[in-house]
Amino acid sequence: MMKKYDTTKPLVLKKGVYQLNDESNFNYQLNRVINWDGGRLEDVVTVAGKIHNSADWKRAMITLGNRAMKEGRTENAIAYYRMSEFFMYDGDPDKKKYYERATKLFYQYYADFFEGDHPRVRRYEVPYRNVKLPVMHVVPEGKSKGTILIHGGNDSYFEEFLFTVLYMQEKGYEVYMFEGPGQGGVMRVQGMHFTHEWEKPVKAVLDYFHLDDVTIIGISLGGYLAPRAAAFDKRIHRVVAWSVFPCFQDVIVGMQKPAIQKLFYLLMGLHARPLINYVFGKKAKKEPVIDWGIKHGCYAYEAKDAYGYARKLKLYDLEPVADRITQDMLIVGANQDHFIDYRMVGREINMLKNVKSLTFRLFTDKEDAQNHCNVGNGKLVIDTICNWIEQISAGDPNVR
Repeated sequence: MMKKYDTTKPLVLKKGVYQLNDESNFNYQLNRVINWDGGRLEDVVTVAGKIHNSADWKRAMITLGNRAMKEGRTENAIAYYRMSEFFMYDGDPDKKKYYERATKLFYQYYADFFEGDHPRVRRYEVPYRNVKLPVMHVVPEGKSKGTILIHGGNDSYFEEFLFTVLYMQEKGYEVYMFEGPGQGGVMRVQGMHFTHEWEKPVKAVLDYFHLDDVTIIGISLGGYLAPRAAAFDKRIHRVVAWSVFPCFQDVIVGMQKPAIQKLFYLLMGLHARPLINYVFGKKAKKEPVIDWGIKHGCYAYEAKDAYGYARKLKLYDLEPVADRITQDMLIVGANQDHFIDYRMVGREINMLKNVKSLTFRLFTDKEDAQNHCNVGNGKLVIDTICNWIEQISAGDPNVR
């Protein structure tokens, strides 16, 4: 019989940044396995240096998962099986298989959080079009400091934020964590892909629970999605963009050298589909992060090639709706983010002409928070966000 997680243990959010692989995205995702997903450093270091491509990643994570299960380390196995799926692409029969294996193990292992007459975490399914959006809901002991609605981004699984949600609960907040179109099981099992009109799934959640006076927090691509929702729904009073994210297309292109950026915009302006596909096809063969980005992107955004994906990404642009964002807003950045040049925040700030207040917090390597979404020191970021919410809610003149 599987040993379950001991829910009486003090809650600990991991801290630390490790150099595990020479390729930036593999290195980042390995840190994510350890910090967010329940993996062990001592396991990961045994395979990290052997990962050079997506096939290596898949093989390494499944091997670690099988070993952990054999040794009765379910928490670690969940991390490895879940993240084994990360670099599997559309058409791989193992993609859904390992997603479902990890998810089933998750709800078995952490069952004591979700079961009983008065569970610490209640799970709901919110009807939305032809799917159901999964939601985790927690209520703090004593008086609530406010309501938080939180969601992930481009490649998130909402189960990996369980301890983020529980920590916010301990900080005194009522929290709703949901998974939307393009994310986790909503896409992998229910088949609904991304929409840039994030206000629509957010409206479904707000309506279902009759919520108002909410702080919305969007992680990674959520740095675009959450502000987008706030532009259309004034039941959202405070906005946290847990990543600089003015425009998805510009974020992706910004990873390239200036000459490539100029070429890209020229070719896109000419609608040169074959040339765009050729340029990014060549780069994908040399750069695993580009290979992953295009293959995952075509799957998650229903695009047939790199050109189609690039066109879809232009829809995820904050500028057309930025003047409709009138709430208090916090933007969180990271000084060594391998996906996003944090200096793009200047452009984002210039868009936000009508916000009630605007705060930007840059986390750095001195704080172990230099990675994308500050993987390495999530506790510091959550503490910062919660402090900001309290100050804004109290009308602190030092914040306004």
